[in-house]
Amino acid sequence: MKRNPSRAYKGHNGLMLGQWMESEIREQPAVLANGALRYSTDLLPLKDRKFEMVLLVARGSSDNAALYARYLIEVFLQIPVTLAAPSVLTRFNRHVKYTNCLAIGISQSGAAPDVAEVLASLRQEGHATLAITNTEGSRLMVEAEHSLLLGAGLERSVAATKTYSASLLALYELVRILGAELPNPAELLPCTDWVDFTAEAAQTASGPVVRSSPVFSLARGFGFSTAQEAALKLMECALIPCKAFSSADFEHGPKALAGHGSAAICFDGPKPDLAAQGCEILEAPKPPMNRAGDIEGILSPIWDIVFGQWLALTSARARGLNPDDPRHIQKVTKTL
Repeated sequence: MKRNPSRAYKGHNGLMLGQWMESEIREQPAVLANGALRYSTDLLPLKDRKFEMVLLVARGSSDNAALYARYLIEVFLQIPVTLAAPSVLTRFNRHVKYTNCLAIGISQSGAAPDVAEVLASLRQEGHATLAITNTEGSRLMVEAEHSLLLGAGLERSVAATKTYSASLLALYELVRILGAELPNPAELLPCTDWVDFTAEAAQTASGPVVRSSPVFSLARGFGFSTAQEAALKLMECALIPCKAFSSADFEHGPKALAGHGSAAICFDGPKPDLAAQGCEILEAPKPPMNRAGDIEGILSPIWDIVFGQWLALTSARARGLNPDDPRHIQKVTKTL
């Protein structure tokens, strides 16, 4: 008999813990299908534009989406990419000298003041600017020359789920518009069956995650963004300290911590050497090859993060926590 990951997890008010988060995880196939129909058209003003570099500006989950974009751009367009340090401008009032730059600001709320400040500065200096957001009329859209509205609908849970996966798809489509020869994603995106399958897998994996310390999240390449986002979700939703590493970097010291009592969430395959050290290996399920079977795993992050989201939700519920209303944080965070 299949287990329902939302079974019996209710708060003191009788409401399901993380009910909004669960609902929004389940909305992702429809949100992504809609995005696949629209995003490339909305990005046409940038079609085949040539840039000497790309600057990515984001915070939180959006910063993890930016990491995905960095790999896409550098691998398929061979354009150097840098992730902005907004405080260089907002705290130190210094203007970095960029050359023929495309600056991309990513913020689901569009209200991040430091992200908007950087885009406004770059636009004033004559560079192309693009806002990717889920909030129409937001400051980010006002400051940027070009905008892509994600159209994911209202996201009520503090944890970003559907806006995160939609951001990944938007960035993939941007790289296609800029000239990369990548497949049309319309038939290569997660479906409802995948959402259900990963819910079951996460329910099983949540036990070891909750009882282990330390917990690691590992991946490489395109999937490194997934490792980062899954770790962030476990921290903010389930209050589980989880550290993300590139699987390559993990070999350079941190693996010494992967002994008995530890666990590693692996998005890039099994880790027999870590298992031999006593670390519990939690291998993320792989997308069906007939849908996301690109050899390099280019679209896999859009699939893989669904498991990471469920893992955070089921772990939070196991600890009696409500990820829709986590402690000490709010939906919109404003930093300068």
